[in-house]
Amino acid sequence: MKFTPQVLCLAAALLGTGASPLLGFDGSVKPANPNASPEARALLEFLYAISGKATLTGQHNFPNIKDRNSRFAAKYIGKTPVVFSTDWGFAKDGDTDSYLARPDIVEEAKRQHRLGSIVTICWHAVPPTADEPVIFRPPPGEAAPESLASVQGRLTDQQFKDILTPGTRLNRRWCAQVDIIAAYLKKLRDKRVPILWRPYHEMNGDWFWWGGRSGQYDTKALYLQLFDRFVNLHKLDNLIWVWSVDRPVKPEMQFSNYFPGHTAVDVLALDVYGRDFNPLYYDSLIALSNGKPLVLGEVGNPPTPEILDKQPKWAFYVVWAGMVRNTLKKQYEILSRDPRILGLEDLSYREAIAPFRAACGLSPLPVKGKEFKSAPVDFSGKWIFSEEKSVLDNWGVSSLPFRLKVVQKGNVLAVQRTYIVEYGDDRVTDEQLVLDGREVKSEFMNSPRTATANWSAPGDSLIIESKVAFNRGGRTSEMVVREAWSLQEEGRILSIRQYSTSFWGKRNIALIFDRR
Repeated sequence: MKFTPQVLCLAAALLGTGASPLLGFDGSVKPANPNASPEARALLEFLYAISGKATLTGQHNFPNIKDRNSRFAAKYIGKTPVVFSTDWGFAKDGDTDSYLARPDIVEEAKRQHRLGSIVTICWHAVPPTADEPVIFRPPPGEAAPESLASVQGRLTDQQFKDILTPGTRLNRRWCAQVDIIAAYLKKLRDKRVPILWRPYHEMNGDWFWWGGRSGQYDTKALYLQLFDRFVNLHKLDNLIWVWSVDRPVKPEMQFSNYFPGHTAVDVLALDVYGRDFNPLYYDSLIALSNGKPLVLGEVGNPPTPEILDKQPKWAFYVVWAGMVRNTLKKQYEILSRDPRILGLEDLSYREAIAPFRAACGLSPLPVKGKEFKSAPVDFSGKWIFSEEKSVLDNWGVSSLPFRLKVVQKGNVLAVQRTYIVEYGDDRVTDEQLVLDGREVKSEFMNSPRTATANWSAPGDSLIIESKVAFNRGGRTSEMVVREAWSLQEEGRILSIRQYSTSFWGKRNIALIFDRR
């Protein structure tokens, strides 16, 4: 990859020079949550640092398809979007917006974070008048507010007041609904994954049940009620709070009517469809922002370089799911050549994000241009377990394989494990993994098992994560195993660092296999 002077200048601007690097995390940026985690603070620092200098590419993914939209965008555009966007869902099982996809969303968000993406999540929230799942919009003539069961639609003034009044039936239902989402966000918090959290988006519009409210019991109050519950009750310190509006096409939609105040907002977001990048919208947000970062939470088409010349402070944009081809390939080529517009493979991004990754306990992304993945390690061979060289616990070795046969071809890893059975013939298991993070389903001890395999950022080790759900006598339990595979002593030794949790307890061991 040849680096133009413009690229090198951008990298210098992002990284800073001398004793005062731009991403120095000096504490000058104050998150809305004063107890924000180091990871969340570092992410917010990064957005401040690139503001006015670079714009990150982004892609929204429907809840029930993991990263399929992002993978399509990467293939179509030729550059992987930096920002991974998704939604907590609301719809029935099997729908692309299914609320049942939430456990998978957590795992995908963790995976995207490890791979170098920035994760943002919104929620087409269910109205407290209904239980999950709901539909997106009510059928014509069936939008009865007293029993609204759709994301779009209108509640009565009394219902909205009740949601904001502690102790009422609708307030209790609202609390129960948002607490479900809090539980999933806690899983990400506990894994040190910061989230750009964009609740009640397009709140200045009246098409969603939460939006377009004014007066004492208004949309701002709902946002602040959620902020208080997530920050003070649930201690969700991994969230960066993104306040999100639509274009103010009517006077009553002006941004200031819906702004909840700087103490509850970290980032200001605008949704733009139909290429309506009106400079008045941008100027109004700049005036309201008090220097906070601006982003394009949703777009149908990315801003052109000409727009960014006049509106330079958009820190990122997110193309909505299914709209990648609204923009022609030749237009994406123009965007890709602009050194301000960064994809995951771009050197400027991979270097500038390093301090944020360090704050998250992650290694830097390799900086080898577009071909950033080094040639993968080849684990192929026959391997014999060495009890003497391994670092074990008090559980012994009866549950560990004594022999491995590994065949690695392209993107597929086939692993045959042989276990000693003291009362019978050896037990042999076979497994195939895809080395790009895609989930593989199988069985373990007659129970469903899922597994993923990802290369580490430097490409010198393989991370294999698996889950097995056991059901015994109506009681469900889960075994989670994380293995880090690497070669040592010029490929003569296979080291597998294994961490596991199950109903038996926790294990932290290092298995050593000698090449046969």
